[in-house]
Amino acid sequence: MKSAIEWTRQTWNPATGCTKISPGCKHCYAEVMARRLHAMGAPGYENEFRLTLHPDRLEKPLACKKPTMFFVNSMSDLFHEAVPDKFLDRRRGKAQQEGKWPLLPRPHMGCLSCCSDGTW
Repeated sequence: MKSAIEWTRQTWNPATGCTKISPGCKHCYAEVMARRLHAMGAPGYENEFRLTLHPDRLEKPLACKKPTMFFVNSMSDLFHEAVPDKFLDRRRGKAQQEGKWPLLPRPHMGCLSCCSDGTW
């Protein structure tokens, strides 16, 4: 999805939703946006802000003809404990293509083990 965010070109959300785990989650923009998108009937937000995997979105970056800047998972927690490792591995494979992949990690330690090898 093309983005109006000035520092990125596209957003990529193969998962949506999250679980509030800290006081920092109290004013989560993604939760508010997910409720809005649900009310508008946007595809992928049928569960509002409950964690939902969208395997059909995994191939989206492959459609780009040239390297681009993808904001990864602006609408969920990439390293949520309920996201299976196999799903993460499929996503990581897409991130190894050319381009830039800024991640917005939530306070989960899962991102350290997944990102420590430099493939993200």
